[in-house]
Amino acid sequence: MTFLNSKSDASVVTNSSHLQEVKPFLKWAGGKSQLIQQYVPLFPKTFNRYCESFIGGGAIFFYLWNSKRLPSACYLFDNNEELINVYQVVRDEVDILIRLLWLHKKSHRKDYYYKIRNLDRENIALSPVEKAARLIYLNKTCFNGLYRVNSKGYFNVPMGSYRNPQIFDEKQLQAVSFALQNVKLEIRDFRTMVDFAQEKDFFYFDPPYHPVSATSSFTRYSANDFTEKDQNDLANVFDALTNKGCYCMLSNSYTPFILNLYKNFTIKLIDATRRINSNSGKRGLIKEVVVLNYQI
Repeated sequence: MTFLNSKSDASVVTNSSHLQEVKPFLKWAGGKSQLIQQYVPLFPKTFNRYCESFIGGGAIFFYLWNSKRLPSACYLFDNNEELINVYQVVRDEVDILIRLLWLHKKSHRKDYYYKIRNLDRENIALSPVEKAARLIYLNKTCFNGLYRVNSKGYFNVPMGSYRNPQIFDEKQLQAVSFALQNVKLEIRDFRTMVDFAQEKDFFYFDPPYHPVSATSSFTRYSANDFTEKDQNDLANVFDALTNKGCYCMLSNSYTPFILNLYKNFTIKLIDATRRINSNSGKRGLIKEVVVLNYQI
């Protein structure tokens, strides 16, 4: 399925884009936009390189960029290929992306949503920019902005009931593109961070949260669930990075399992609002943890 064939039409993002505050352009479960002010006092004062292994909506990166606290070397990783592709396209081909999003916006209706959602099931070959436009369109029009795939890796969230969904903000995407220009974006598993790390790097980890109950795990981060073994592996990475002299900060749910995993580190409690839950009666303030391996 081809919308545009030529990359030569893309214009250069103007320097004026950096004058606009940069914000997340995707809805993402567990996004940190509403928690930033609780996080600000917890960031290390100085560090050499900034690294994230679960970029998600990117709220922490964007805050640090807006506040001019980022070093020149920034690395954003994730093992979600579609997510990394979106960030790469926003960085490198934002103008073509915007034109494709205009087409999605003009075409949006129920049958069109399911047609676009089903492209992965039909093995339709899409270019990277077409894949990025598809994910953004689905993300902004699906139920609650969930990213969820089934065991075959097919996106399976139904359409949301929005009267006039704001699929994209052109100026905002251009500003994000400007912010990402010198950022390294890679598909990479968090387990590889130990070999990659250097002393005084700052690693922020925002993994899929450990479920607070047997029924609260309502998303799949990828085709495979993020299991307790993965949580254990991440805790081992956190410990190894500490031994290498890195600054590490991690967000997760407030559960006995997580508290035990990180019992040897500083644990701060954060008040968060549960915004995505199938039961509206369970949406409200909950406790989350932030784990630090350094002193505030």
